[in-house]
Amino acid sequence: MEKLLIINPGSTSTKIAVYDGEEQLFVESISHSTEDLAKYDTLADQFDFRKDLVLDAMKAHGISEKDLTAIVARGGLLPPMKAGAYEVNEDMVWQLRNAPVHEHASNLAALIAYAISKPLGIPSYIYDAVTVDEMLPILKVTGFTDMEREGRGHNLNMRAAAMRYAKEHGKAYKDCTLIVVHMGGGISISLHTDGRVADIINDDEGPFSPERSGGLPLFQVIDWLCLNDVDHREAMNRVKTKGGIVAHLGTNDTRVVEKMIADGDEHARFIYEAMALSVARHLAKEAPVVNGKVDAILLTGGIAYSEMFTNMIKERVEFIAPVIVYAGENEMQSLALGGLRVLRGEEEARTFVKVVK
Repeated sequence: MEKLLIINPGSTSTKIAVYDGEEQLFVESISHSTEDLAKYDTLADQFDFRKDLVLDAMKAHGISEKDLTAIVARGGLLPPMKAGAYEVNEDMVWQLRNAPVHEHASNLAALIAYAISKPLGIPSYIYDAVTVDEMLPILKVTGFTDMEREGRGHNLNMRAAAMRYAKEHGKAYKDCTLIVVHMGGGISISLHTDGRVADIINDDEGPFSPERSGGLPLFQVIDWLCLNDVDHREAMNRVKTKGGIVAHLGTNDTRVVEKMIADGDEHARFIYEAMALSVARHLAKEAPVVNGKVDAILLTGGIAYSEMFTNMIKERVEFIAPVIVYAGENEMQSLALGGLRVLRGEEEARTFVKVVK
């Protein structure tokens, strides 16, 4: 028996699933209203609320905690780490409670997993956290000595897509060279070669997206900040949730944009094509890192369901390598498959050591 509980908290929802091997027994996404969350002063205060939802969901689906083999949780915003699995331990719990890189609901996932798994005497893991950083040192260098590029992005889905490609083509992940693009509210681009995420272009420096501004002209950014006396919160909101398609067209839903285009809105078409070109330009930046020797370009995430948008990208980048679409975010399945690889001895879980500054 390989019964896995999967826990994936988001800012306004908690996703829960149970897998028996590769078979999904159930998946549930519980939305949290503003009123629900307003009861709690801090993210940490939501711990019991979210843990009870997980336990109640299992009970509602007739699954006992005692039936579980392991728990796999979404990786929170921990210090830079390697790809793959880490077993949740006391050091990780301390880090997420006391010194995460940033506050985010995903930080609760491992805490909940550990609280459930420890009394049961079963392991709990995280897999492919947001803060995976395996970038080649030469790609971290910038022209500003106070800053270096960081590996941070939609690693879970992008690595899952890369491993899916490898399996479908009868190759080991380490023997594939792939450019993978995750396209959702934010857009991340990664280069996978020699068994590592050798580079990642995150949504703060890459293409603009439904909600993110993407990389911006630096001189204009400095002028804008100085002339408008913008504080940190306002500036982050503008680039993280009010940029991109939202800023141009007033929606973050690409289906709405495509309806606007179908109804003859030429401005919407122009902006949509600009976003596709922005994706194409930034993913092409990865080809020189491997001297143009790329096996495939993989497009994944929610926007990858759009044939219109993926075709806009394909026509511009197929000269680099074949383009394959793996639509959807597939987070729950990706976490389950990662946990199964550990349980089956195909991967070894790493040990997390807390970072105290």
